[in-house]
Amino acid sequence: MKVIILCAGYAVRLHPLTLNTPKPLLPVAGKPMLEYLLEKVAEIEPLDSVWIVSNGKFAGHFEDWAKSAPILKEKIHVVNDGTLTNETRLGAIGDLDLVLRQGKINEDVLLLAGDNLFSFHLNEFVQIAMKHKPFSSLGIYDVGDLNLAKNYGLVQVRASGKITAFLEKPPEPKTTLASTGVYFFPQEALELVRVYLSEKNNPDAPGYFVKWLVERSSVYGVPLAGFWYDIGDRASYDEVNRLLQNGPPPACR
Repeated sequence: MKVIILCAGYAVRLHPLTLNTPKPLLPVAGKPMLEYLLEKVAEIEPLDSVWIVSNGKFAGHFEDWAKSAPILKEKIHVVNDGTLTNETRLGAIGDLDLVLRQGKINEDVLLLAGDNLFSFHLNEFVQIAMKHKPFSSLGIYDVGDLNLAKNYGLVQVRASGKITAFLEKPPEPKTTLASTGVYFFPQEALELVRVYLSEKNNPDAPGYFVKWLVERSSVYGVPLAGFWYDIGDRASYDEVNRLLQNGPPPACR
C-alpha cells in the first residue's frame, strides 16, 4: 500500500507562523506535526512507500526534513507540485492526481491530510476499509456538537456504514459525523480521480471528490474514536499545543 500525505497548502490562516514554515512542519509540543502522523503511518502493514506532496515554496523544507526523518526515512518521497502561491495551488485532488501520475501508482492508496493529529490506529482503519473494496472509505469522527459540526465536511450514513450524503460545512447540520481527512481509495477507484478532474470539477478539497463519489458509487464511513484535531487556524494550533505539552490527554492512550 502507498500512503500519500497532502502538504501543499499555504496555510494562510496561520500567518505569520506559516510565512516561512509549512504547516505540517510546525512544532507541536516539541516536534513537527508531521512526525505524529508518520508514527501512525508506521503501524500500517504492508506499507510500501510514503509520498509527501508539497508546493514549490516549501518542497525544499520537506526534502531537508526527510533526510533526517526519525522513522520511515527510506520510504519517504517528496513531490513538488510546482506552485508558488495560494492562488495558483493545484488543490488536494489536483495534487493527488499529480502524485498518482508521477509515482506511476496503480494500487491501493491511503490519502491523509498533513495537518491532522489523532490517536486512533491507522492500521485498524485500513483493515476495515479493505473489507469494503472495491469501494472507497473515509474515516469519520463524531464531534458531538451541532454548532462545532458547521466547521467540517459531514456525512450521513446507514447502519451498514454506507455513506448516503456528504455535506460540506452546512450552515444547519443535522449530523455531527465529520470527515477526518483519512481516505482509503482502492486501486479500482483511482481512475475516477482522472474522470473527476476531466469533468472540470473542483480540485481543491477531498470532500468535493468524496461528494462526487457518493453520488456515483458506494463510499463507506469508518467510525474513529479517541483524539482528533484538524489544525486549521491559530486557535486550534495553540489549543493542541496546550493539550500535548504534558503528553497526550487520556483519550490518546
